[in-house]
Amino acid sequence: MPLYETVLIARNELTQAQVEAVADQVAGIIAETGGEIRKREYWGLRGLAYKIKKNRKAHYMLLGIDCTPVAEKEVTRQLGLNEDVLRHMTLRIEAIDDAPSAILAKRGDDRERDRGFRGPRPAGRFGSGRGRERGDDREEFRARPRDDGDMNGGEE
Repeated sequence: MPLYETVLIARNELTQAQVEAVADQVAGIIAETGGEIRKREYWGLRGLAYKIKKNRKAHYMLLGIDCTPVAEKEVTRQLGLNEDVLRHMTLRIEAIDDAPSAILAKRGDDRERDRGFRGPRPAGRFGSGRGRERGDDREEFRARPRDDGDMNGGEE
């Protein structure tokens, strides 16, 4: 049977469980014809590039489908009729990759980068006190000698 990837975009007002229910509806249609969903990824609530039906954000879901062309046409028809689905796109592909998609892989990289080492803190006057440990002798940290005779601004 041919392989397909379907990405659907659902309204912002839905919960993740309701988006999963839409995916379950697609799975039911495919199961009736002897096909199966091999991959299912929820990409989360993401911002749209432009407003679609007055929505600025939407839930994204990717489905890797192994089914007949007749079942794929029925899935496309049902997604078009569903008012909660803003957009959907189906592509025929050669193989379904079991690895996480580029969207999920990028999200994991962002999380690792955010949690990781961010570099040294700049030394500040009231910072973490790192300057005192190293014996910082920059001018801003050195005590300046006080000249008592110069209190009037140099006039005597």
